[in-house]
Amino acid sequence: MAVEGGMKCVKFLLYVLLLVFCACAVGLIAVGIVVKPILSGTMSHGATPGSLLPVIIIAVGAFLFLVAFVGCCGTCKENYCLMITFAIFLSLIMLVEVAIAIAGYVFRDKVRAEFNKDFRQQMQNYPKNNNTAAFLDKLQTKFECCGAANYTDWENIPSMGKDRVPDSCCVNVTMGCGTDFKQHSIHTEGCVEKIGNWLRKNVLLVAAAALGIAFVEVLGIVFACCLVKSIRSGYEVM
Repeated sequence: MAVEGGMKCVKFLLYVLLLVFCACAVGLIAVGIVVKPILSGTMSHGATPGSLLPVIIIAVGAFLFLVAFVGCCGTCKENYCLMITFAIFLSLIMLVEVAIAIAGYVFRDKVRAEFNKDFRQQMQNYPKNNNTAAFLDKLQTKFECCGAANYTDWENIPSMGKDRVPDSCCVNVTMGCGTDFKQHSIHTEGCVEKIGNWLRKNVLLVAAAALGIAFVEVLGIVFACCLVKSIRSGYEVM
């Protein structure tokens, strides 16, 4: 009876952890969706570490949700094979998350360099492509920035010149406000630094959340193994 009661407690805790896994999966997918358009909109030259990272985060989130569903089914039915599958997949997810964390740290400078290079390339396309212009205007308005390093970057763009920046650089955006502008009337700080700061801030939050997720995943693996051992030993777990 003591073992049966203990396994009831393990099952209950496993259900709670599975709910946490689902919440974490949704969180990872949300982070990937938010970051992906910002990076993919500027990093347009094929598959790069910076552009692939959000896709990997979304994929890990979706896979974690699927694994949580498998674990829920295995726990509910007390199915040996499902619980083994759950424990193995959860271990794989942990390894992938560690790999993502290492890759993010190793490639952090490369991602910034790529972002800077591609942002400047998109600036060159600003007068020629309406979609590019709309995207850069959206970034400059959202992050209250202008140009890559600063507002003077627009001087090198055809059709802009020294006394003109996009209207999205203005503190108060109105039609034609970027022509013959006064420096105090526009955002002078560059977008690469501003967006980089925003990403670093959010990466720290994600890293803190990832540590919590890893701890929960370890507990999930331990509880799953306990339940597998109980099922294999022939105990009836209600």
